[in-house]
Amino acid sequence: MSPAPWWLVALAGVALAYLVVPLLFMGAKVPWASFGRVITSDSARDALWLSVRTCAAAIVIDLVLGVPAAVALSRRWRGVRVARVLVALPLSLPPVVAGLALLVTFGRKGVLGAGLEAAGVHIAFSTIAVVMAQVFVSLPFLVITLEAALRSRTQGLEQTAAGLGAGPSRVLFTITLPTVAPGLARGTALALARCLGEFGATLTFAGSLQGVTRTMPLEIYLAREADSGTALTLGVVLIVAAAVIVALTEWPGRRRRPAAEDEPASPTPTDVPDPAGQQRAAAVPVHVDGAVTARDWQGSL
Repeated sequence: MSPAPWWLVALAGVALAYLVVPLLFMGAKVPWASFGRVITSDSARDALWLSVRTCAAAIVIDLVLGVPAAVALSRRWRGVRVARVLVALPLSLPPVVAGLALLVTFGRKGVLGAGLEAAGVHIAFSTIAVVMAQVFVSLPFLVITLEAALRSRTQGLEQTAAGLGAGPSRVLFTITLPTVAPGLARGTALALARCLGEFGATLTFAGSLQGVTRTMPLEIYLAREADSGTALTLGVVLIVAAAVIVALTEWPGRRRRPAAEDEPASPTPTDVPDPAGQQRAAAVPVHVDGAVTARDWQGSL
């Protein structure tokens, strides 16, 4: 890999500093002496437990819906570009607008919500509404990340597997998804981090009721009005949780080193000297026959 220009490195450093320095200054202002008391309070525990439960439910829904959507968007069909724009649209919407859209659709007097209310299904201002808001804002992160990984993967593997008789579901679970596992992990982590930080859509669509709809971001917002130290402490908890989630996808796995580094190289045919003491290459004949009767295929190499 060629070295990067000096100006590129400098700008990258400025970008990194701009993102990290405010968080460091925030950490310096946290009243660490009261950290334990703050995070063990009833309101903090309720908000944290609610965030964990709703984020877990939201990420399961993201995977169930997002993986099929990403696979579909990675293929060519009429209207796929329009579908990609629609999937990415929630990323550019203010969270409050997303909450209003959900409220108009699933609220007590919404287009679909009125019928659900009549049937005894209450969504708005409930824990279900929190999950729905989190899914609405986080699903695009999973879909776009996974779809990009699918479009950039090595082509032809699925066609080869299908040609050898594998069904579509088997191709998906044994070829397609394993080849984009890093992209799936990154998309899942980004979606989960977005769920943890969701605020505007949740407040608009679900409200703020302790133990029911008040997640950690809402608890931080309310605490800021009364005690900035408490808000900073809870904010640090949220930052650490998000950092751990995203860092898990970047943790370097132990890759097997090349054989030359693990153990001494074994002699090759070119290393065998002839009687005169000179190197000579030894010919190695190889013959391979293969056949797949079900596909009427035969090959000889």
